[in-house]
Amino acid sequence: MNSAARVGFNPLTWFAISGGRAAAPPIDVIYREIHDAGFSAVHAEVPEGMSVNAYRGLLTDVGLEPAPGYFSAAFANSAVMPAATEAAKRAASEHVQLGLERIFIADGFGALSRSASPAQGVDADDGRLQTIIDNLGTVAAAMTAEGVMPCLHQHVGTWIESPHELTTVLDSIPETVLLFGPDTGHLAWAGADPAELIRRYRDRVGAVHLKDIRRQNAAGRDYRAAGAAHVWTEPGRGDVDFGSVLQALAGFDGWYVVEVDVPDQPTPKESARVSAEWVRAHFGAATLSGA
Repeated sequence: MNSAARVGFNPLTWFAISGGRAAAPPIDVIYREIHDAGFSAVHAEVPEGMSVNAYRGLLTDVGLEPAPGYFSAAFANSAVMPAATEAAKRAASEHVQLGLERIFIADGFGALSRSASPAQGVDADDGRLQTIIDNLGTVAAAMTAEGVMPCLHQHVGTWIESPHELTTVLDSIPETVLLFGPDTGHLAWAGADPAELIRRYRDRVGAVHLKDIRRQNAAGRDYRAAGAAHVWTEPGRGDVDFGSVLQALAGFDGWYVVEVDVPDQPTPKESARVSAEWVRAHFGAATLSGA
């Protein structure tokens, strides 16, 4: 694996078990636990009401650097696109100020039929997909103009869920404004072969979510129930063939972000520690030390 690659961790794990952000520990406490678990970078998200400079200072204080964050919007709803475009531009500007060149972008989670029957591509509609392509292309171009390239993240429970929907969007929007941000767990849950899709769009990969899954834990459950049943797990503990994934990504020197969502360990910090051990074994210590 390319030693220039960098790996961060997503603090979503803390929010998923505590009843949401309002009930989670203070962000500086979470970040210190991520650092103590072995990571030197974290999914970037400037808290509401905090300036970018203050956020950068917080990261410095706890010994972390920013890794690509995430933006989503209801791209099927053209009425909200003006506001979504402005929000996307703000997120892109924040990333630029943090020294980042990539951000993940996804359709908003809120398609009720798909969250009720995840990873089955229910209620597919070519007309809706074309609206998504048009709106996502506009937002992606606006973010690119700010200096950050958005990387498409297919997500179970959204209108960009199936492999067909993902590839249709990627093939319809120019790579000059939209890169590919594969999430290994969401791809596997939707029935795709993550390594195969990464090979297909290898030259377009801009950032990667490393996520593992136990698909059998999703059987007969809606999205949230599947999460509570530990459909997600730390890298290397589930069904994703990471050997093939990392082989397909050989030479990639951009950002990886580990995501677990609901931890498959007793605590979020332990989940991060187990994840860091896997990263160290597969990428080398330099990716975690910031070297």
